[in-house]
Amino acid sequence: MLKKKTRMSEQLPEERVKNFNEVSLGYTEEEALLEASRCLQCKKPRCVEGCPVEIDIPAFIAKIRDKDYSAAISVIKEKNNLPAICGRVCPQETQCEQVCVLAKRQDPVGIGRLERFASDWEMKHGVQFPRIHTEDKRPRVAVIGSGPAGLTAAGDLAKAGYDVTIFEAFHTPGGVLVYGIPEFRLPKDIVSAEVEYIKRLGVRIATNTVVGKTLTLDELRDEGFKAFFVATGAGLPMFMRIPGENLAGVYSANEFLTRVNLMKAYLFPDYDTPVKIGKRVAVVGGGNVAMDSARTALRLGAEESIIVYRRSEQEMPARQEEVEHAKEEGVKFMLLTNPVEVMGDDKLRVAGLRCIRMELGEPDASGRRRPIPIPGSEFGMQVDSYVVAIGQTPNPLVPRTTPGLEVQSWGGIAAKDDSGLTSIDDVWAGGDIVTGAATVISAMGAGKKSAQAIDEYLKGKKP
Repeated sequence: MLKKKTRMSEQLPEERVKNFNEVSLGYTEEEALLEASRCLQCKKPRCVEGCPVEIDIPAFIAKIRDKDYSAAISVIKEKNNLPAICGRVCPQETQCEQVCVLAKRQDPVGIGRLERFASDWEMKHGVQFPRIHTEDKRPRVAVIGSGPAGLTAAGDLAKAGYDVTIFEAFHTPGGVLVYGIPEFRLPKDIVSAEVEYIKRLGVRIATNTVVGKTLTLDELRDEGFKAFFVATGAGLPMFMRIPGENLAGVYSANEFLTRVNLMKAYLFPDYDTPVKIGKRVAVVGGGNVAMDSARTALRLGAEESIIVYRRSEQEMPARQEEVEHAKEEGVKFMLLTNPVEVMGDDKLRVAGLRCIRMELGEPDASGRRRPIPIPGSEFGMQVDSYVVAIGQTPNPLVPRTTPGLEVQSWGGIAAKDDSGLTSIDDVWAGGDIVTGAATVISAMGAGKKSAQAIDEYLKGKKP
């Protein structure tokens, strides 16, 4: 048996940095069969326990090994409505693959890569749609937000026969999948195909509808909706609150990536959404969003793109794969460094950063070592664009317009238990609006749990 995970082909770094095409190219059939042969088919598979949506991983891998790809994707879709997305952007290395038995002595099975292979095979050969039984009229359910949590909950509720409508603020459904993750990591035609699958299950999607402005939950309740799932994510940017953050050339990562991804700035001038990017760009932060921003800047023509991060590489929350891809493409890393001021020129445009060196102390609440400024270590660096990628906060519109909906101290909706039940008995919430910014698959797991709870609640309400 091969001890190493079967390698997945990628665009060469010197080529991909000049385009927005997908970096990772996926497995060929031969590569997928080779990787599937590594699975031990454990009787008590820990990988299933490590999957937030509890896919029967050994079963779908066995189907791939048998060359029954149609059955493989059917097994996956029993639990996962968005497999082509998960196979690309979910951190399998810290979830299902981390607890793979093989991981004790060699590389774990490439579960995510095999999931992508099965879903890509289906897209090439025709998407399968389950039969939905809606003979008896069942209650209407409103899902607020069309990101991974909302799409998952809507799909599961539709499969259960409910009349589901998703309300989406943007003109295109997908949430963070379309506005936050770049084309080179997650092609938008993949997202569109997965959204189309949800719609084919019977889900309606009302775009350009800002719940909390266009409509409130109370107004939707008056229209006949019997249960609600709030999945509005964490889309508001955070800033460092240092001098100079109002200068021209300062972007929040949210604005920067939304312009490039959702508004198609990377196709300018075919799309009328220009993004002015300088020759030397600094991105503060160490997560996937920071990596996405730094790599995007290079593709937009920056000569130099620099990650500025206050801890060491070991503490970076970004996926290791994304860090490696960034390095391969030429992104530079300035570690144990924190900006203290954005400096401007006489036209109030970004001209540089003033930073301070950091050292690591004892672990903080996150479990990572706390960064501590080193007195007298301040220095300046020249940049002409600055992207802030230090996290996001929830949009307050739904909580502010929903009397009795309790929130957490940081603004997220408060959930009573794992089902996402809120302080209002017909309202559930899940994903980033409850946990803060997290992973796509964890949001999907929350959507599944809330869908199940909503189903049980509505069945109990039937006369």
